[in-house]
Amino acid sequence: MTLQAEFCAEYGALGLRRIKVWWRNSLYGRLMDRENETPASANAHLRHDQLIRRCAGLRPALTAVVHPCDGPSLAATMDAAQHGLITPVLIGPEKKIRAVAEAHHLDISSFRLVKTPHSHAAAAEAVRLAGAGEVEALMKGSLHTDELMHEVVAPKTGLGTGRRISHVYLFDVPAYCRLLLVTDAAINIAPDLMEKRDICQNAVDLAHIIGIAKPKVAVLSAVETVTSKLRSTVDAAALSKMAERGQITGAVVDGPLAFDNAISPEAARMKEIVSPVAGQADILVVPDLESGNMLAKQFTFFSAADGAGIVLGARVPIMLTSRADPPRTRLASAALALLLAAAKREA
Repeated sequence: MTLQAEFCAEYGALGLRRIKVWWRNSLYGRLMDRENETPASANAHLRHDQLIRRCAGLRPALTAVVHPCDGPSLAATMDAAQHGLITPVLIGPEKKIRAVAEAHHLDISSFRLVKTPHSHAAAAEAVRLAGAGEVEALMKGSLHTDELMHEVVAPKTGLGTGRRISHVYLFDVPAYCRLLLVTDAAINIAPDLMEKRDICQNAVDLAHIIGIAKPKVAVLSAVETVTSKLRSTVDAAALSKMAERGQITGAVVDGPLAFDNAISPEAARMKEIVSPVAGQADILVVPDLESGNMLAKQFTFFSAADGAGIVLGARVPIMLTSRADPPRTRLASAALALLLAAAKREA
């Protein structure tokens, strides 16, 4: 018998009710309460749905789907196309793609299919098409992320723009009163200060496109004070000053801030933190990939959050969805790519 089964057998519903009462009365439970906020159950995942609806009327983004050689990736492609978010260009081994389509009863007859012998060639061809302006976005299929990104960042043939390429998660957290961007939890392992500047600016630019006019950026660390013993605090303080001096534009940036006082006004008040960002962050800039990845997965598995993802800083937006992502998350990622493509058309 599992531990959970043993607990339920011994304590039953009464024990579960007691835990809920303890949570509501605990400090951590109270920190999650926000004044004038709709209950989390009522807000659950509506914000990503609203994001998808914002794309109504936009021309779908012509999208290279790289090596869609399994059911989930090809089904996600079909779903995004049916919602009017992308016009797919399938790139990969033709026989494999058609076999997957047949096995899953997916009609791909209306899609352009570019034949390549294997996944590496598919990644190279997708990047070539993007560089030539023949597609407006890339979507990862069943190949590994590293294989695709290797072609994206290639010095001579890639999609670099002079700005650091980075990944942004857009989380719809039911317990939080706004959309929350987290960066970078997928690409940059241990970014230095100038790389963090680009990571921050990429996220700010995305926030503008989704309608956040002046995003509040919290640069995270373990503590709120600057100490030479923690490099992340020094970088956070420098990024805050860089924003004041115009090296990061279009946002209010503050740090170092610990996670609790970045998202909870009560936590910030208890620690007597005076900050224009504390308790109301729109963007969380994490110190490194490890901390960001763990934070993102905690949102997903502990907070039932949806986390759409997009890669920025390249010549086209790149969707790095996981095969384990639910359909709504994949659609929200496609919606982000379309909004970015539409903004580029208007620029």
